[in-house]
Parts: sequence; C-alpha cells; structure tokens
Amino acid sequence: MTTRLEQQIAFLNEADKLKSVTRGTLLCDASRAENSAEHSWHLTLYALVLADQAGPDVDITRVIKMLILHDLVEIDAGDNPIFGSYDAADMEAQEQLAADRIFGILPNDLRDDLRATWEEFEANETATARFAKSLDRFQPPMQNLAAGGGSWVEYNVTEAQFVEKVGSKIQTGAPGLWEFARARVSAWFAAQG
Repeated sequence: MTTRLEQQIAFLNEADKLKSVTRGTLLCDASRAENSAEHSWHLTLYALVLADQAGPDVDITRVIKMLILHDLVEIDAGDNPIFGSYDAADMEAQEQLAADRIFGILPNDLRDDLRATWEEFEANETATARFAKSLDRFQPPMQNLAAGGGSWVEYNVTEAQFVEKVGSKIQTGAPGLWEFARARVSAWFAAQG
C-alpha cells in the first residue's frame, strides 16, 4: 500500500516534468523560449508584485495557488500558444484527461482541493480566477515587449489579433494592467510600421 507521503512525493516528481514543456514565449532577454514551470513561477511573482492591481474581492493567496497549478496539465497536453493554431475542444479534452491523471496521483483530499482550484481558474468565473487569468494573459506580452516582439514576430501577430485574443481577458480581471499593456503594445505595433 502506498503511503500518503509517497503519493505526495510522486506528485511532486511528476510536476518536475513541467520544466521540460517548452512554451512559445521567449524569455525577456530573447535568449530562448521559456518553459512552463518558469512561466508558472513568474506568474506567482507577478501576483505578489501586482497585488495592488487586484479588485477588493480577490484573494491573492488563492491567485498564487491557481497560478502555480494552472499549467500542470501541459505535462500531458503540451502548451498551445495563444496565437498558434489548434482545436480548442480537443485541447480542453486533453487537459481534462491530464488533470484526471496528474491530480489523481495525490491523496484524495489534496487531489480534490488542487483539482477544484485548477477548475476554478479554468472556469474564470470568480473575481480571484479572473485576476489570475488576467495575469496569465498579461505576462507574455510584457515578455514579448522586453524581447523585441518575441512570439508576436514568430506568429505574425497583428495588433487586432492581440486585442481580440488577449485584451478582454486582461481587462476583465485587471483593467489597470490592460491600460498599461494596451498603450505599450499599441506603440510597439505602430513602430513596426
């Protein structure tokens, strides 16, 4: 019989695989693509530093919990860059199966708690989830700007595509961050001619 501690360590060892999932976004110095574990860590730091941008009903501790968990499913499902082409329904199905497997490694109480946190983030219905999702959409553009366009260049992204795919998610949960991003992104696209 597997002990609770063995299940916990097995989950943590499985989570280490997130370090091997390459994302479409470059590091700020444009030296290489980031991995999903780096992205998750960076987002938790964004939540700590930008907590003053959250609405009054946002639980920052829960935001951090969501952000450290939100991409674990990419261990099985891989990363699907927001400006890439993929079947959204297929991706969602793959992520649900991945969540079943990965969170299923844990003892039942932790499985249920962490899975519920991941589901809340995915549903994007609470103020806390909306802020977490806003940060998840805000961080890559900040890295792209620092990296001279980063993945926007690779995916031939237009400003209209950026606004359509990213804008509403940022604006809904963090209007101040959207104003900040919108001005800088607009200036970057204008400079590209």
